[in-house]
Parts: sequence; structure tokens; C-alpha cells
Amino acid sequence: MSIQSVLAFPATVQPAGKLDPTFAAKGTTQVYFFGSTSSLANDIAIDSQGRLLVAAKVTMPGGSRFGLARLLKDGSADLAFGRQGSVIGQFEPGFEAMAGKVQVLPDGNILIAGLQYESEHRTLPALALFDPQGQPLRRFGDNGRCVVRLPGHLSRGMRDVWLPPGVPGAEACSVDVQEDGRILLVANHHFELADHAAMLIRLDANGSLDSSFNGRGFVMVRHLLMNTWISNVTVQRDGRILVAGSINFPQEGLVARYNPDGSLDSSFALDGYMSFTANGQGAQVSQIVQQDNGDIQCFGSSRDPMRCLALKLHLNGRPDHHCNGGQAHLLEIGHNGCQWTAAQMQPDGSVVTAGATIGGVEADFVLGRYLPGGQLDSEFGNGSGWLRTRLGRSLDTATSVAVQDDGNVLVGGYSLDGNYRAIVARYLV
Repeated sequence: MSIQSVLAFPATVQPAGKLDPTFAAKGTTQVYFFGSTSSLANDIAIDSQGRLLVAAKVTMPGGSRFGLARLLKDGSADLAFGRQGSVIGQFEPGFEAMAGKVQVLPDGNILIAGLQYESEHRTLPALALFDPQGQPLRRFGDNGRCVVRLPGHLSRGMRDVWLPPGVPGAEACSVDVQEDGRILLVANHHFELADHAAMLIRLDANGSLDSSFNGRGFVMVRHLLMNTWISNVTVQRDGRILVAGSINFPQEGLVARYNPDGSLDSSFALDGYMSFTANGQGAQVSQIVQQDNGDIQCFGSSRDPMRCLALKLHLNGRPDHHCNGGQAHLLEIGHNGCQWTAAQMQPDGSVVTAGATIGGVEADFVLGRYLPGGQLDSEFGNGSGWLRTRLGRSLDTATSVAVQDDGNVLVGGYSLDGNYRAIVARYLV
């Protein structure tokens, strides 16, 4: 009599938060910019065909330039785009530049927002619009490019030349596009070193200043004459406009809301402004995400010490007391500090966050996932809700995140190995 035993072994399932070994070289790829000596990826977006668009600050022999690259789904360069897979340029001849954000518009065209360096110490917000092949759309701005100059030099910002390249948040750049095609962007103006205010600007789809917005095309984001710094602008589904960053000194986290006409929404928080500390510490909001039910999740960092920060608000701008008692949640990773710089919602309502630990060779990619209720997801990152990835021998910094249709997560950033290299990594859900 013989007895046969059949054992069925299930297919190996990679745990959520691991690098995807099927993407490029074991989960990461270097973004190639033809002729560059170094590059920093600042943002990443996905087009309707699943291709990846990467906005970057690129160093060429003649100085800093904006960079826009396109990758195929597998992480390889899309050589049909621009020149050998990328577009490198200036917003105006004679000025250095960087690209900080990229958006794929409903018609397939590609909008980048960045900064033009007017001088060693001064910046201006700038935009460029390209067709799906990487060619400039001449009808936008000046032959496809637009530098935004407000009256009184109010869009002129200050550049901290002593900071090393690519410090997240040091060169704030944010843009969002309304359903009607009008463009919202932010600038941070310094009247003097210790006196600064943020500007919320709206442009028509052709790049001209929209005078119907607050009667002059922009609004000064400033509460009780306190210093403000804006890092993010997001258009709500109902057309109202959220901005986030910091206010006052020492810094407090800031979220404010404006109506579509540029007036302050007095129904939000306290007279349109919501400011908070992180358990008595300073705070900075880098990214806001709106849930399907209207709730708002804020991500950024505390100050002194620097910790990853998350705070959940109701639609009316009041803290959600069901989440961490209505207080900011701080997450400590590493010995020298950490921060969230980007966030995006997944199809199930969870939010993935990307950022980095701080401190030279200790700087690594950090990826987290928060549940719709605002708590860290214990099923992500080996039960902690977050994970830390060291890509190279030195500094690695994640600056951006995008979620693919299958839920897998793309993270853009840069790695220092001799020179800075723009990097994209893909993680499994």
C-alpha cells in the first residue's frame, strides 16, 4: 500500500514596502539627463500610458538647468522623448533654473514649475509647457515658457546660497491646475531677511496673470503681519484652494483656505487660517492630501528636533480629535532627524509618504503609509508603518512620491556618490 502526499507551496509574496525587483536594477533606476554632470529629482508624475515623468534640477557645464525626463514602465529611459529621453533648459536665456514640480494635464501635455535664479541670492517662479513628445508649446507664455513677475517684485524670493544643493523645502515650489485649466502656484517673498510673506498666484491657461483672482492675479498669504512660508498649494474638489507651510517665528505649521475668487474662506478654522505646534515644538507642513470625505491630512516635520509629522483635520479645518487626540503625530527615525516631503493617496484611501532621514551619510529614503483614519499602517514596513532604504554609500534623499494604477509606489529623489544622481525607486504595496 502506498501513500502519496501532495504539498502545495504558495507563490512567494513580497511584503508591502519592499523594493520591486522587477523594476530596473533591483528596484531603482538612475534618471539620465544627456550631458549633465549631476541631477536632483524633485518630483514625479505618471501619464495616461503609465510612463513616468521626472522633474529635476540638472547641473550642466554652463550652470543649473531645469530637467524633465520620461521613463517607461520598467524604469528604462524613453528615448522617444526630448533628446535621448529628457529635456534640459532655461526659462529665459542667461539665467540658471530648476524644475520642482511636474503635472500631466488632461490633454496629455506636461507642465513643469520651477525657479529661475535671477542672481546668486534671488529667485522667481517659472513654468514651462510641453507636448507629449517633449516639444515646447509655443502658445503658452513666451514660446512655451513663463517667468512670473508680480508688481513690486512680490514674486521675487531669496536664495540661501550657503545651503547645499537640493535641500528639501529650502527652495519651495508648488503648483496645481484647476479643472478649467487655470494654474495656481506659490512664491515666497522676502521684504528683508526677517520679514517674508507668501504669494498665491493664479495664471490663465496661456500663462498670463489672471486678473479675476483677487482683482490682481495674486493674494498675499499673511495673517496678522506674521511671517509666512508656503510649501504646497492644492485645489479641493469643490474648487476651494488649500495652501500649507509655516507661519510665525519660531515656526508653527500653517494651513489656510481660499475661495475660487481669491478671497479668504472665513469658514475654515479661525478666519481662514489654521496654525499649530507639534507638541510644543515648531512645525512645517510640506504636503496636504484631501480624503474622499473631505478630511485633510497634513505631512511635514517638527523643528528642534526634526521629526516626521502627520496631522489630520476635518473639512472645516478643525483638528480630528479621533486621531492622536487632535495633536500632530511625530515619528522619530534615525539619530539626526527625519521629515516627510511628499504624500499621495492610494486607491484604498491610505496615504503613502516619502521623505528622508537627515545627516550626511545617515540620510536615507524613508517611506511610510497612513490609514484613512490618520494612523500609521501596521501592515506596512514590517509592522512599523514605515521603512528606511539605503541606496548608496552616502546621502540618499527622497523628495517625491506617485502611486501607480496597481497601487505600487514610485519614489523620486537623489543619491550622492561622487556627484548627485537623480533616482527613482519602486516599492511593492
